[in-house]
Amino acid sequence: MSTPPTEAAAEPLRVEPKPGILDIAPYVGGDHSAAGVNRVFRLASNENTVGPSPKARAAYAAMAGEIHRYPDGQSERLRRTIGRVNGLDPARIVCGAGSDELLQLITKSYAGVGDEILYSQYGFMMYPIAAKSVGAVPVAAPERNLRTDIDAVLAEVTERTRILFLANPNNPTGSYLTRDEMRRLHAGLPGNVVLVIDAAYAEYVEHADYEPGIELVDAAENVVMTRTFSKIYALAGLRLGWLYGPPAIVDVLNRVRGPFNVTLAAQEAGVAAMEDEAFVTQSRDTATRWREWLTAELTALGLTVHPSVANFVLVRFPDEPARNAASALAFLKQRGVLVRGMAGYGLPECLRIGIGVEEEMRAVQAAIADFLAGRA
Repeated sequence: MSTPPTEAAAEPLRVEPKPGILDIAPYVGGDHSAAGVNRVFRLASNENTVGPSPKARAAYAAMAGEIHRYPDGQSERLRRTIGRVNGLDPARIVCGAGSDELLQLITKSYAGVGDEILYSQYGFMMYPIAAKSVGAVPVAAPERNLRTDIDAVLAEVTERTRILFLANPNNPTGSYLTRDEMRRLHAGLPGNVVLVIDAAYAEYVEHADYEPGIELVDAAENVVMTRTFSKIYALAGLRLGWLYGPPAIVDVLNRVRGPFNVTLAAQEAGVAAMEDEAFVTQSRDTATRWREWLTAELTALGLTVHPSVANFVLVRFPDEPARNAASALAFLKQRGVLVRGMAGYGLPECLRIGIGVEEEMRAVQAAIADFLAGRA
């Protein structure tokens, strides 16, 4: 008995990622090495090159004999320390593996396919990546003079907007919004939009009209503030961040985060770093001094240095090919001075230069002076 003919074989099933994933261009960090160079000055990632507090180093090392233990899943001692130093309720604090993890958790919890996530035009590149990772649509509001334009942001809000990410101070521009400007922005948002104030560089700001976001969190149910230990505390390699928010949002994030998302060593180093307030002051003073020095030096060389309140500056180079930002980036790398190109942010005419210690700042100034003068 013959077998009846069958229809053409169906297309084999394939594993497919969620919508939006393949639209993501992977995040690329700053350079950390240069071929053929013996001494490298790493100024591409806004790291605090003063380094961490000696007390934080000691606390980290002391955990070597305990790494067979699970960490405290609630990060209780760390949260209590953060609360004490900042005058906050520890119950409203969530700790994470860098503030990046917390941004992702917020995105996962409050946005999905077809929703919109809003951010300022030159905001941190992780914001559109986070949006696409959950199938949401990233929407960039145009800036004015490299500052967040409040009216432009509010004009982009629609019924599909779920989250507004706002870095304050902003990376990579170094600009910031004042306390009053942030209040006006929040007042214009619908109550169902989560305003995420990414205050990674808050500890560097010394202007009286700046407020990192605590006041808005305390006054509203739709505002959270994220902070990091990667910058002024110089613990970037440990991946440690924290969030302060209203109880309802904190409850949601504690439901979706991993049970042991902050390592034991990171928790202990974080406690020690935050308690060493004298070292934090030293780091801030170093950044302020050398930011002002480098700004003056590069301005004297004829470059445009955009005002910054953080531990980096955004520098505009001339348009001519031999003197533009791309040429400068390559020249500096040959000298072992690693800074960040800004083409990926839509600022191809600029380089972002992290502020470091004296030797590093003098090295970058000398290299740029040689580049502009045509000296090899």
